[in-house]
Amino acid sequence: MLRSSSREQGPLWRDPTFRALLVQGILLLALGAFIVMVVSNTMANLEARGITTGFGFLQDRAGFSIPQTLIEYSGDSTYARTFLVGLLNTLLVSAMGIVAATLIGFAVGIARLSPNWLLARLATAYVEIFRNIPLLVQILFWYFAVLQALPSPRNSHSLFEAIFLNVRGVVLPDPQPLSGFAATPWALLVAVIATWGLVRFAKRRQARTGRPLPVFKLGALLLIGLPAVVFVATGMPLEWSIPELKGFNFQGGVTVLPELMALWLALSIYTASFIAEIVRSGIQSVPQGQVEAAKALSLPGGIILRKVVIPQAMRVIVPQLTSQHLNLIKNSSLATAIGYPDLVAVFAGTALNVTGQAIEIVAMTMAVYLLINLVVSLLMNLYNARTLLKER
Repeated sequence: MLRSSSREQGPLWRDPTFRALLVQGILLLALGAFIVMVVSNTMANLEARGITTGFGFLQDRAGFSIPQTLIEYSGDSTYARTFLVGLLNTLLVSAMGIVAATLIGFAVGIARLSPNWLLARLATAYVEIFRNIPLLVQILFWYFAVLQALPSPRNSHSLFEAIFLNVRGVVLPDPQPLSGFAATPWALLVAVIATWGLVRFAKRRQARTGRPLPVFKLGALLLIGLPAVVFVATGMPLEWSIPELKGFNFQGGVTVLPELMALWLALSIYTASFIAEIVRSGIQSVPQGQVEAAKALSLPGGIILRKVVIPQAMRVIVPQLTSQHLNLIKNSSLATAIGYPDLVAVFAGTALNVTGQAIEIVAMTMAVYLLINLVVSLLMNLYNARTLLKER
């Protein structure tokens, strides 16, 4: 019986499971050999050219300035500080772009389905124009054709003699916190937590009793009123540094670089055109019977959109919206075209040219973009899991 059983099984190499494992093992060995060959070849070439490897250069003096820094930085700072400055600048323009693109995209996407003929056609024209022009061209347009055409500081456009717009950017009053101001941000944090708790309580109360609470008004009162009361109670410990024209430039205030403005506008407008189509398709994916049932209950159009259509459309919108947010973060690396000091321009550009540590710097830059996108993807996936329809 044993001989008959082994004869029926046949040779081992005819077993599909064994062949699959064998092929995967061979491919894995080949990949490992390729990686070893590349690494050894790279190390040999670096040694032949006298190029040292490692991350010790991060503690060396950078020796160059950066026009926009969110933290303290000077030419005497280290390359590690340079990396951090570039990273913060990348996160700044990415966060600003994601917020603006999402708001514009939702507004344009809803407008595309508006019964107003003119509004719908304008929204369609927006999508078709900005979606089909390369992003780099739009960045260059906003920078060279719009912002670089502004007047000099002496002939700046002013608003209330406190905000000035010129070829060097937007000059804004700079808030200067005084002693005791720290209580106001803490009050704002408490208001945010209280508003979050209020929203959860209102949802449970409405599910239990059917009676809604004016969450928007109460939340706005908390978010604005509590910090304002604390700010006044502590003696309004805040001063403003108003910019003044002295010589050929403004003194005081804070300047928003034209490079940041051009990159932010281009990223926001370009990405919003894709988000608008995502929102439109998401809304149209909601069964028409849901809308008709809401109308049969005499619900206003705004409530139907906010309470019936958008919540159901989000399960279609969020996955595609995540991709657009990730694309915006990666597209921010085009900042090098106009000289905005982001991570690529400052660290993978200037620092790489000065130090020659190409492998380490490029690897760090790639790892940072990968980590940022993975974190954003994780957060969006968590939100997507909460927007999915729950079966009872």
